[in-house]
Amino acid sequence: MLGIKVISLTAEADLPDSVFVEDTAIVLDEIAVITHPGADSRKPEISFIADALSPFRKLDYIRAPASLDGGDVLVIGKTIFIGFSSRSNHLALEQMQTLLSPYGYTIKGVEISSCLHLKSAVTRVAEKTILFNPDWIDKNNFPGMDFIEIDESEPFSANALLVGKTVIFPGTFPKTRKRLKAAGIAVIPVDVSELAKAEGSVTCCSLIFKS
Repeated sequence: MLGIKVISLTAEADLPDSVFVEDTAIVLDEIAVITHPGADSRKPEISFIADALSPFRKLDYIRAPASLDGGDVLVIGKTIFIGFSSRSNHLALEQMQTLLSPYGYTIKGVEISSCLHLKSAVTRVAEKTILFNPDWIDKNNFPGMDFIEIDESEPFSANALLVGKTVIFPGTFPKTRKRLKAAGIAVIPVDVSELAKAEGSVTCCSLIFKS
């Protein structure tokens, strides 16, 4: 329905958090950056994701002492925002700038509060529109964008997955979904109740890119 090919990875029994593949790589048109996750238990995941991505992209790596989770990375055009969280630090921003400036990318750091990752607070839901939680992120970090504010009764509803012109969205946030539809955005609701127990949501379990 969405015109995408799904590649499913083999389950890693000793790496239960590896279902959240988003945290292990940033896949751009030109290159894939393999991250250095902030949690030590997740660092072994990167070799598996590197093997999976190597047929599709040239790879480069974030290296210690930098730490970076993909959930803290929001790509809007040629600007890449990194949320400074307990999992991602300023050294990662410096390394990303070095790796990606040759491809014309600009890296900007943003402060977040009260959530695990940047994408818990803000995601893109259309080419020039972002969905955000104003208690966790300042929208002034994203000049030139249009904004949809989540319903305050649904604080975890800012995480949405844009595929083409359609948004995959947690089915448990009807009030915020109504705001998306009112803005003319096509929404497909899905059940992510199990992922939500670990503050996971719809962006966490996929890496979407052009092959």
